[in-house]
Amino acid sequence: MQVDPRHRFDNFIVGSANRLAVAAARAVAESPGAVYNPLFIYSSSGLGKTHLMGAIGNHAIGRGANLDIEYVSLDDFVEQLSAAIASGEGERFKQRYQRVDVLLIDDMQFLTGRRETQTELLRLLNAMQGSGRQIVMSSDRPPAEIADVDERLITRLAGGLIVDIGTPDFETRIAIMRAKCEERGVKFWPGVIEELGRLEFRNVRELQGALNRLIAFQTLGGEQIKPEDVLTVLGDLPEAKSASRDQTSAPKVNEFQSFLTDIASAVAQHVESWKARVAEAIAYWTGEGYRTHQLERLLQESAPPANWEAILRGFGATVERLKALEQQATDVDAALGGNEVFRDPERLRDAEILLDRALAGATPPPGPSSAFTRQGFEVSSSNQLAVRAADDIVAEPGKRYSPLFIHGPSGVGKTHLMNAIGNELVDGSGGASAVACVSAQVFMDELIEAMQEGTVERWRARYRSADALLIDDVQFVAGKERTQEELFHVFNALHSEGKQLVFCSDRPPRDLDGLEDRLRSRFEGGLVVEMQSPDRALRERLYARYLAATEHEPGAELLSYLAERPAASVREIIGTVNRLVAAADVAGAPLTLAVARGELDPETSSAGRPATPLAVRAAADTFFLDDEKIVWEWTDPSTRLMEELK
Repeated sequence: MQVDPRHRFDNFIVGSANRLAVAAARAVAESPGAVYNPLFIYSSSGLGKTHLMGAIGNHAIGRGANLDIEYVSLDDFVEQLSAAIASGEGERFKQRYQRVDVLLIDDMQFLTGRRETQTELLRLLNAMQGSGRQIVMSSDRPPAEIADVDERLITRLAGGLIVDIGTPDFETRIAIMRAKCEERGVKFWPGVIEELGRLEFRNVRELQGALNRLIAFQTLGGEQIKPEDVLTVLGDLPEAKSASRDQTSAPKVNEFQSFLTDIASAVAQHVESWKARVAEAIAYWTGEGYRTHQLERLLQESAPPANWEAILRGFGATVERLKALEQQATDVDAALGGNEVFRDPERLRDAEILLDRALAGATPPPGPSSAFTRQGFEVSSSNQLAVRAADDIVAEPGKRYSPLFIHGPSGVGKTHLMNAIGNELVDGSGGASAVACVSAQVFMDELIEAMQEGTVERWRARYRSADALLIDDVQFVAGKERTQEELFHVFNALHSEGKQLVFCSDRPPRDLDGLEDRLRSRFEGGLVVEMQSPDRALRERLYARYLAATEHEPGAELLSYLAERPAASVREIIGTVNRLVAAADVAGAPLTLAVARGELDPETSSAGRPATPLAVRAAADTFFLDDEKIVWEWTDPSTRLMEELK
């Protein structure tokens, strides 16, 4: 499940009750796996845990790093685990989460009593921590208060960072409401927001609900709400009742009755009953996420149309039809869920066409990630041949080097280059080309799901309708007989039509054990190119690029020093950059050659200094020696022998 793009740090209001949690979340988003791993966030419902977790994922994605980020609720995690075990795909389930770089798990409080899930989480947590990948969890209570949980899991959670989010204070409530009003283009009389902020709501959701009521009342009544009207409008809320009891009751009774009379009069004068009904419908359907342009135009009429009630009923019926269409489309292709055509009743026909295409298999698989561009790919002698081949097939898709088979160790940029090819193919056609760009795991998962649902023919049609097929990590199809059979037929269908095929793997085709000869021969029938670990020139350019994206401007000496250090992959270079930037930030100094040497080569940087007993002991501790086994000084052996013989 992808994180909600609306959850970002820039629209999360920070106050005294959540400052520590936000700071920790930002640190994790900046350097996943490097600090606070795992991060555990807890609070009562409605205080922003899910928003903060989504912000971590979106910020990490926005930094441009090639990260696989997964957000999942614990209930969904349990369902996936149960389904995998029931279908004998437990190992595939483990492999899926082993590839995730940042795992966000919500609602951990439901872990109680689920021993099998706890065991799997413990194994997953150990694996992710051991490989430097980030895990973030949230709950409505701290780990120690979640009943019936394995003590080993509690201990590992406590080894990271556990932070809580409290109820927002007055200033934070004011900031939240002002941000919401600005977002919705609503303006109140001075003092209205402050009056509402004076009420102590249990969570942000209840606060937003009260604000929505004020907005609706002001919009419906046609007159500005004043500060003294707030408690009356919210009179049935517990918070408003509590605030009212704190005020003197004698004069307020008359004021309250007078205000009700004024409001009733204003509503009678300015709002006709039919407009009130339409406004309520607009507010309801907008809250449900549907566009209401049709009803808004109705509200602009000076007199009620003769069929205004039929229009309201028809609008509701159209929405129900859209819901049904969206459900059908989602059953065919989960990626179609949430498509904008299913949110606009005036585009009902477009929604029906989209569903028809999906049912006919005309909806291609996911396309390339826009985060990977050809302009952003650095070239050197270690990857030059692969890049030139990529540029050639972009110039003439399907005519040169189809298939193109790119192989090389993990982290050298194969995925980046493959997605860049896909984006160039889409751009070169003006968006007309349907480019399918998936990992081998996604390819297999979709096939398994299609087999379970009896929709294999539809699945085949989806892939065969693509103008280009790009598959990453194709080494994972080795040993999977049914997947190889389907890939063989899809390959033949696309290749015979002159469409472009690109595959990436960590090994060349001849070294893929378990790969059928018919697929191996087809892979080798195109162009097989290797991408090697970054050479010195590429390392220097990459260090310059990634450091330039930070607040630290690298000098020539620093870049030369870093470029001389071997690096197996681009990911290793990114990790080194993060490590150096963190060291410089901790030291409160600019990133210089001396700082880099001290962080990356501490032994070399301290060469020439006399060894101290403390240093000797530190060295001894690395070998787990006891104090009794450490020799601090070695006396003259001849003298010692004479003493023993006396």
